Formats: sequence, structure tokens, C-alpha cells
Amino acid sequence: MKTRISLLLATAGVFALGACADPNAPTGQMSRTQQGALAGAVVGGLIGAGESKQNAVKGAILGAGVGAIGGSILDQQERALKQQITNPNIQIVNRGDHLAVLMPESALFATDSAAVSAAGQNDLYGIGRNLNQYPNSTIQVIGHTDSTGSQAYNQDLSQRRARSVAGILTASGVAQNRIATVGRGSSQPIASNDTAQGRAQNRRVEILIYANR
Repeated sequence: MKTRISLLLATAGVFALGACADPNAPTGQMSRTQQGALAGAVVGGLIGAGESKQNAVKGAILGAGVGAIGGSILDQQERALKQQITNPNIQIVNRGDHLAVLMPESALFATDSAAVSAAGQNDLYGIGRNLNQYPNSTIQVIGHTDSTGSQAYNQDLSQRRARSVAGILTASGVAQNRIATVGRGSSQPIASNDTAQGRAQNRRVEILIYANR
């Protein structure tokens, strides 16, 4: 019964936050603000339901508010990033709980190199300016390679590339303690390594931006 109440409150919270909806969202789709509100309300309500009916109500309401704030901030930051980055090869994806900036090797590095190109540095400085405008976030920089070469070499290259990207972000003014770096080598492909096109897609750096709530 408490769980049912929490879910009903979550739905009500989303409708109550309808005024915060993204006017650019396609008809029939929830904005990130509403998605965050729903997720927050469900989690908050379920936690509170473990204690009492009253706490379930409070948890759902509080969770909806926190989720909506986080979703709204990501919506705003996504729009700002898309205005600041003009390179069509760089993708910005809003995954609900974080933004993913997907940068192919060609936008950053020469083959087998971890030195960021001049054009890549310009794009990263643009991302850095955006991150400075939204200081209440944490960033994870992840390097990826294709499967060509040894596992050890790919792991090292992906780590060096992630550190190089993080270094440019830091140089642009982003606090170093906000950024974590990791290399995944060839362990997380997004396309087949059997074709040149697929390998090119796998050679990439991802910048993940998480809004602190």
C-alpha cells in the first residue's frame, strides 16, 4: 500500500512540475526535468515507505524536487554546450542522470598519439568554459581505443589520452578535483572492430558530466 502511494505521488509530482517542461521536447515525451522528478520521487517515496506512510509522502515530494533540479540543470547545460561546440563530429547526449560528450579520435588526436591537436584544444576550451559556468558538477574523462595492437598498448594509450583531455580542461580553469580520468583500452567498443569504420568509432574520448544535487 505504501509503495502504491509513493508511485501515485511520483506521478502527481511530474504533473505538478509540468510548467518546468522543456518546450523543445517532442510532444508526448517527458523533459529531463520531469524524468528526474519521477525517478527522484519513486526513490524517495520507497525509502520513506520503509518507515511510515507520512515519511513516504515526504520522501516522494523531496525526491521529486531533487530529481527535477538535477534534470533541469542538465537540460540547461546541454543547450549551452550545443551552442558552444560547432564541430559536427562531437556528439552531446543527455542520458538523464548525466551528459556525455562523445569526441572521436579525429577530433582530438593523430593516429597513436596522445597529443591534443590545435582544433581539439579549441573544442576542449569551449567545453571547459561551459564546465566553469556550471561549477556544481563532477567530470569523468574516459579514453577508448579499437582492438588493433596489444591490450597493454591500448590500455596505456587510452589512459594517456584521457589525461591529455583532462589536462586541457584543467588549463581552461576547471578545478582538478572535479575531474577523474580512466582508460578503458578496447574493452568497451560501440561498433565492430572488423571494419575500418567501426574501429574509427571505437577510438574516442568520452567526457561524462554529472550534476551534483
